[in-house]
Amino acid sequence: MKRSYSRLAQFALPVLLAVCAASASAHGNVVCTKAPKSEWKSHEELQKKLVAEGWVIRRMEATNSCYEVYAKDPKGKRVEAFFDPVTFARVEE
Repeated sequence: MKRSYSRLAQFALPVLLAVCAASASAHGNVVCTKAPKSEWKSHEELQKKLVAEGWVIRRMEATNSCYEVYAKDPKGKRVEAFFDPVTFARVEE
């Protein structure tokens, strides 16, 4: 029995690490704006806009060039979305 767990671990661990690395690199590639932070609108403004459109916000974060939003969109789908902090345009990953 130990042997089968060992083989499973040898296979599963590299696959898990590859998936995590791919996911992390995808987030690192999202560029929303090159504008300086002094030109960014507040995340409170974005939150008000999204709530008015029917979004249910769980969490918001500012990255180097985006507002990253964890929410349910107006259709009720759980999403992680990126927005340009100057225009509030949604940016695709």
